[in-house]
This record gives sequence, C-alpha cells and structure tokens, in this order.
Amino acid sequence: MNDHKNPPSGNVYEINFAFREKLDAIAEGFRHNYCYQCGACVADCPANNYSNTFNPRLILLKTLLGFENELLGKDSDIWDCTNCYTCSERCPQDVRPVDVIIALKNLCGVEGIAPDMVSRISTAVKETGITTKVTSLSIKRREEYGLSPLKESPVDELKKLLGDD
Repeated sequence: MNDHKNPPSGNVYEINFAFREKLDAIAEGFRHNYCYQCGACVADCPANNYSNTFNPRLILLKTLLGFENELLGKDSDIWDCTNCYTCSERCPQDVRPVDVIIALKNLCGVEGIAPDMVSRISTAVKETGITTKVTSLSIKRREEYGLSPLKESPVDELKKLLGDD
C-alpha cells in the first residue's frame, strides 16, 4: 500500500512551484492549473498525429509538475505546435492548451532561448512588418495570378507598438 509517507519506488519528482508561478504570470499561462489530464486535447492534434514526441497533454502535465528545463529551450516540443487551436476546442475544462503553449513560447522569448528561426522571423517582422522576404519572383507570381500588389506594412507604427522607435 502506498501512502504519502512512503512513495512508490522509482522516480520521485519534486514540483517546481517557482516555475509554475512564473508561467502563471505570463498571459494565459495560468490556464494549465485547470488541466485534469483527460487527454481530449491529443485526439485530433495534427502535430501529435505527425510527430513522435509532441503531445499537448504531456506538455500540460510537465507544466503542472514544473518541468522548466524540459519545456523551455530551443529543442522543446512546444515549438512543434501548429497553433491550430484544435486542442482548445476539444478541452472540456477550457484550459486552452494552445494558449499555455504560446505562453511557454513567449517565456522562451523573454528569456532569450527561442530557436534561431523564431528569432529570425521576429527580427524580420520588426524590420519589415512581414515574416518573409518579398522577392522579384513573388511579385511576378502575384501578377501572373492576377493578385493585387502587396501593401506596404506600417513598420513605423509597429515599432511604436513594440517600443522600438
């Protein structure tokens, strides 16, 4: 018989409450506290269907246990999330797992540990207002397909919003 004084043999984990509080302070990060691990978020998750490692339920479990080192980093599974919101639509507790994953990504950004590609995209948005470079080929293709020219992005307004003016 197992009780709290004599935990079962094997791995014993100590909950990292400091990490949980840090996540709670990030927008929508607090939602992980409502997860009761039903697994509804996993069933239709496209990232889970095409990845051997991505599982939103396990990510939420790791937040509940405070596994900061596994969740925050350039190689974390959180970067495989497609932000499709399917998990949020399925969650009976309104945890919105994608919002928790976005909060984790934002925390990585704040701590400067996002993957290089994310940093490049962020820099491109700050400098040009778009995520990808507009090339002469992309302009030509738009013309061929009868699409209107791309509008200039309001970079000055974006810089004001970001505090980079």
